[in-house]
Amino acid sequence: MAKSILICGVGGQGTVLAAKIISQAAIQSGLHVMSAETIGMAQRGGSVTSHVRIGSDSYAPLVGENSADLLIAFEASEAVRNLHYLKPDATVIVNKGIVQPVTASLSGKTFSSDVMIEALKKKTKNVIAVDTESACKKLGSSKVVNMLLLGAACKSGNLETESIKAAMKNLVKPQFQELNLKALEYNGE
Repeated sequence: MAKSILICGVGGQGTVLAAKIISQAAIQSGLHVMSAETIGMAQRGGSVTSHVRIGSDSYAPLVGENSADLLIAFEASEAVRNLHYLKPDATVIVNKGIVQPVTASLSGKTFSSDVMIEALKKKTKNVIAVDTESACKKLGSSKVVNMLLLGAACKSGNLETESIKAAMKNLVKPQFQELNLKALEYNGE
């Protein structure tokens, strides 16, 4: 049975690297993998969505509606935007942070992370909200959000920690591996 994973966020958050690490981990474990990205205006802070399908019965790279087993959301409103992909029993790993769209900022409207997370909980009971802002401050870098979220997915049992570590070591520059490993293993301390 294929495992379908959707990763979403906005440009510059590290979603594509996260998808590559998951794909590489599966390949190193001898599994069949298909993946694709929908990037669009990502360089300008637009939506980024990566699809990863793992398993010998994966025949297309895109995750279909109502078929994602795991959603890793780098931004809470992007998670809500992609709810239609989730199976009823899917797991959602979501960054508590919100990236306010320019249009909302200009109009004086704001998006609330709590409202977004409540909407996710109405779709599935398996929602894990990660305070990446606090964790990044403790780790000393805002560039490890992807590893914090992958670490949460590992802790939830949806990804295999050792294979993610091995893939990270292959894909992350040596000078950043120690920091990324700390983020992957981060437990709130």
